[in-house]
Amino acid sequence: MTEATVAVEGARPQPTSSGRRLPLLDVLRGAAILGTLMTNVWIFAAPGSEVGILLGGFEQTLTDGTVGGAAEGVFRLLADGKFLSLLTILFGVGLAIQFGSAQRRGTPWPGPYKWRALFLFAEGTLHFALVFAWDVLMGYAVTALLVAWSLTRGERFQRILMWTQGALHLTLMLVGSWVLAGADGGGGKGVDPDVVALYADGSWTDQVLFRLQNALPLRIEPVLTFGLLVFLFLLGVRLFRAGAFADDPGGRALRSRLLRWGLGVGLPLTVAAGIGGGDFFLIERYVAAPVVALGLIGLAGALLDRFGGGSRLVAGLGAVGRCALSGYVLQNVLCMFLFYGFGLGLAARWAHLGPWWVMGVWAGVGALLMVASTLWLRRFGTGPLESVQKKLLRR
Repeated sequence: MTEATVAVEGARPQPTSSGRRLPLLDVLRGAAILGTLMTNVWIFAAPGSEVGILLGGFEQTLTDGTVGGAAEGVFRLLADGKFLSLLTILFGVGLAIQFGSAQRRGTPWPGPYKWRALFLFAEGTLHFALVFAWDVLMGYAVTALLVAWSLTRGERFQRILMWTQGALHLTLMLVGSWVLAGADGGGGKGVDPDVVALYADGSWTDQVLFRLQNALPLRIEPVLTFGLLVFLFLLGVRLFRAGAFADDPGGRALRSRLLRWGLGVGLPLTVAAGIGGGDFFLIERYVAAPVVALGLIGLAGALLDRFGGGSRLVAGLGAVGRCALSGYVLQNVLCMFLFYGFGLGLAARWAHLGPWWVMGVWAGVGALLMVASTLWLRRFGTGPLESVQKKLLRR
């Protein structure tokens, strides 16, 4: 029996009860990895980069007045939080698969999984310090430990935990939005020129030290959204157990409902929050986005059912999905060298060119990851970081 792995760890297509493997999970995982870059690429390109988002530098608008501004607004609005929520749901799916595998083998749970989560936390810590402050792996590792333990407590306990955490998160986002709407001087304080210079001209070691010295504010997102992480993890568990990813009529029917409700409710809410501006940023990213993510599951399933999995795009996304951890880290490393001053410094050198080049960098990095993942998997069974993880965990 092949061991199943969690979303960012790059598993092969997951087996169904009949032993057949489904490409849908890998395609979704690959789309989620490249989709998170659709948001992160703007952080790399912004003045002050990782700090700019904390000071209002990441507010979105659809009413800029220019074609480029409108294109940037739509691009951000379509990506922001949606694929991150999708990745989080898939992490819960992977956790459910591993739990089921442990039950079939008769191994204790969480048991060895605790080492996997600890290893993921260590990977995330290094990624945060050395590459990118808005890392997701550390928060996933902590959440996974709680959710893994909850899987031993029964369905009723999991439902209570899931909906309680979801309600607490929604309350926090509504209160936060009310505070933002009532605050004076909306639109951000602006980024300290010294911080702008750090990313435009500073050395890599200076940036590493800056992240370590400012770890608390730069790690605030997984703290504030812990309830959402727990909710989406457990939602992924429930979707998997309900057969949402199965290649059968029941799975297709469930995905059809996800498509209708996810996009039918999530997209209008996203557009309304985007037009509302920065005061509704929390609603757009942390309330509407998870709803849209459910629609993306249904949309991907519908497209695969209709057109099959033979296209190069589907194959490329599936390859990225199988090398998800490697792809997630590599895309941020590439952007670090492309955008920051110790590399090519494109963020400062091309700032006057408008948003189009940023979208072009995203498309180029995404294409490179699909090609590289496909070529790598022709010779190796898993991605490079996935292979290192396996070897270390075996010891």
